[in-house]
Amino acid sequence: MTNVAVIYYSSTGNVHTMAKAAAESAVKAGAAEVRLLKVAELAPAAVVESNPAWAAHAADTADVPEATLADLEWADVVLFGTPTRYGLPAAQLKQFIDTTGGLWFQGKLVNKVVSSFTSTSTAHGGQESTLLALNNTFYHWGSIIVAPGFADPVQFDPANGNPYGASSVSGNNPNNVAEVNVASVEFQARRAVEIAAALKRGFATV
Repeated sequence: MTNVAVIYYSSTGNVHTMAKAAAESAVKAGAAEVRLLKVAELAPAAVVESNPAWAAHAADTADVPEATLADLEWADVVLFGTPTRYGLPAAQLKQFIDTTGGLWFQGKLVNKVVSSFTSTSTAHGGQESTLLALNNTFYHWGSIIVAPGFADPVQFDPANGNPYGASSVSGNNPNNVAEVNVASVEFQARRAVEIAAALKRGFATV
């Protein structure tokens, strides 16, 4: 049995939708426990309130716990979700990652199974570069990156086709994730749990 943390940042709800789907899929895949966790908001309250969709989503997800380093240490699988900001992860998620130096130094992130997903407003808005940028962190951690690849028929759908991680195109509209993109992140979470479980079994026999 594996522990799964789905850690995400979402401003208007698209990445949150994907994160919920990933968490629910991990449960169905047999994870021992799944924690759905958001990272702290860094934008000033006035900026959030100036965007009705952003403000509404912040209010709707007020009860979602914020991720801590203890959650990261606890998890066997970590799925990270972020919108794209100029082809890079959102600052809110990056800020959380930047606090992990202590865990990294102690080797507590080694061999964790990690994977990531994203959402952009346009089809060529930096999805792949965002996910590859997150991978740079995972290399330093010594974690094991489990991407969805083309390991399931859902990945061959023209609306998916991203082997680096599930992604969606929002059209700059809140809560606008296509069902096929939800299916992709569900597969990604299931694959990560299955690989992590196999690794745990393997390490137990060493």
